[in-house]
Amino acid sequence: MVKFITVFTILTIVLIFAPGCPPEDYQPAQSPKPEPSLTGALLTEPAAAQPNPNALAATNHEIVVRGPNEPNTPAPGAYSPANRPIDPNIPDPNIPEPNLLDPEKIEHIVTIPDKNRSDPPDVKAPDPNVPDANTPKREVVVSFHDKCKEVLAEYVDKRGMVDYKKLKPRTWKLRKLLDEFARLERTEYQAWPKEDKIALWINAYNIRMLKVIVDNYPIQSTRWQRVRFWWPATSIRYIDQAIGGIRKQKLIVMNEEFALADIEQQILAKQFDEPRVLFGLCQASLDSPPIRNEPYCGRKLKEQLQEQLKKFLESTRAFEIDRKNKVVRLSYMFQPTVHGKKFVPKYGTDKKFKAQLPETRAVFSFLTNYLPQDSVSFLELENYSVEYIKYDWRLNDKNQ
Repeated sequence: MVKFITVFTILTIVLIFAPGCPPEDYQPAQSPKPEPSLTGALLTEPAAAQPNPNALAATNHEIVVRGPNEPNTPAPGAYSPANRPIDPNIPDPNIPEPNLLDPEKIEHIVTIPDKNRSDPPDVKAPDPNVPDANTPKREVVVSFHDKCKEVLAEYVDKRGMVDYKKLKPRTWKLRKLLDEFARLERTEYQAWPKEDKIALWINAYNIRMLKVIVDNYPIQSTRWQRVRFWWPATSIRYIDQAIGGIRKQKLIVMNEEFALADIEQQILAKQFDEPRVLFGLCQASLDSPPIRNEPYCGRKLKEQLQEQLKKFLESTRAFEIDRKNKVVRLSYMFQPTVHGKKFVPKYGTDKKFKAQLPETRAVFSFLTNYLPQDSVSFLELENYSVEYIKYDWRLNDKNQ
């Protein structure tokens, strides 16, 4: 029995000390930490560990770097992978911890820049919110305006005369178009370029004007009215009087109610500040700018309005210079109390045409961009008076 106890004690000592036997040059810390008891850890926090003054000295080992031709066989008794501790939680005694290295033995690596080397410039990622200047702009093509193409091409000729007699039994086509303007989504409209927005309002105005005339065609007037007002039998002023004002007639655009006067004054004149649109709006009379037989569209709006204006000014009912009597005659539309004041914000001037009213100066400043040079010279240099031509309110009816 004594022999068995002796053997068991020897084996136990061997099993305890053999696996963790340190190398010959390893010196353990002189004051190892006592392991706290489980009960003390649960009831109280352990005291802060006191730094061991011999810890740095115990782990201050030199790192031997062998040359390429030197054998890599470890010295007898030195550490090697063969006698590496099995437990991964036990630190390698031959590899000092980074925080315990002697600062004097740390090699500082300094990188010397090469002057002959040119590093590529820093390339920043492109900002998705900033358009690339080299990328061509995408042209927004708005097809909504084409909805008006069929009606205008079929019932309006190149002179701007309308076949109201033929259009009368087909009023449903105009109602269908007006429904398209009412159902248009505002989000779609907001994505359009400015020119297409202007084209939309001109087209909506003109289609609604055609609907007003067709609903009251043929024009009815009494003998007493003709004697009282001395208006021709086909004057649209009878319609204006009968329905309480043509420009007060309403339409729905993008599910919102607008009067014709609202479109002309609040949207086209104030919001877009473009006086040329006055020559694109249908007034359904002989002395008004002729209605086009095609819809307006953004991509050629500028050319369409310029063509309208030139065509309008070619008529002696819109502009005329009487050189013999030194008189300039202008359309009723250019009167200060009608549309003349609308040209002041953009074309007002006090450098030319000083003998005229501010509204008339603004109108002349606008017209000189579209008149022949001899007419421009007369307006700028000659002395003359200004007269306004009596307006012809007769309907622009192709059948009369």
